[in-house]
This record gives sequence, structure tokens and C-alpha cells, in this order.
Amino acid sequence: MNKNEIEIIEGDITKLSVEAIVNAANSSLAGGGGVDGAIHRAAGQSLHNECMEIIARQGQCPAGEAVITSGGKLKAMYVIHSVGPVWNGGNSVEASKLASAYRNCLLIAEGKGIQSIAFPNISTGIYGFPKALAAEIAIKEVLKFPNLKNILIKVTFCCYDNENYVLYNKILNK
Repeated sequence: MNKNEIEIIEGDITKLSVEAIVNAANSSLAGGGGVDGAIHRAAGQSLHNECMEIIARQGQCPAGEAVITSGGKLKAMYVIHSVGPVWNGGNSVEASKLASAYRNCLLIAEGKGIQSIAFPNISTGIYGFPKALAAEIAIKEVLKFPNLKNILIKVTFCCYDNENYVLYNKILNK
């Protein structure tokens, strides 16, 4: 995938018309604050029910991992729930866990034949991951994913705030 095939927007990920949106989930997949809560509210009870079935089957979803559900009432057909790491000063392999979170989302998308996916700014809210470092990791993982161009038509980074929007554009256009 090249830089021209990545879209960076500022807005509400729950409103996007893409096949899959990524949820910056917590390990219990139960919804919460930020983008996680917004996605759960917009998708409705069926999303919550699917998440609880996953938790009953496999237990909590650890940082760096991802699972998929339907999109419920969203325009998106799927929600890929990815658990990012909590920032602990960078000494607890947070960067590799965040990279893994993005990679696992892309692997799930590849496996489902998903052709358009939108990512939020995983771990940069309450989890405290430095926004610039998170943006670098996100863009790097998308650009280096093997055969991404053959499976995905569109990758969107949906930034909730202007600070992330500016960072993503700056990093992508280096």
C-alpha cells in the first residue's frame, strides 16, 4: 500500500461508510469511554451481546490482540475490537503491543476479505499513549503490511481531534 491510498480524516468513526471500523476496546470488550463507548452506543445491544459471547468463550482480550463482531446498527458491516496498551512510560513493550494491535486488525480484515477499514487513534485517549508515537506506529504498520494493496481498497485513519489529524498528516507526508 502506498501513502496515496490512505485517507486521514477528522470526525466520528461511528458515522463512516466502510466495511469495518476498528474499536479501541478495553480487554473486557464491555464498552467504556471514548471511542469504545461511542461505538457501543451507536451499534446497539447486539454488539454488546456479541462481545459478551466472545468473552465467555475466550476470556479477556489482551493488549495487542483483536476480535471481530458484526456492526450492529452501524453503517459498517463489522467492528474489529482491538485492545491497545496502557502507556507506562515506554518500558513495558507498549510500542510492540500497539504495533501488534494494528497488525492483528489487518490480519482479521484480510481473513474476512474486508476491502475498507477505518482506524481510530488506538491507546491515545485514557490509555495515555503519546499521540505522535502512536501515529508513527499506526502508519508504519499499515504501510508495511504484506499484500495490503491486494486486499484493501481503502484505509482510513479517523482522528477524533485536530491534534491527531495534524500529526497523522505530518507523519504520512514525510
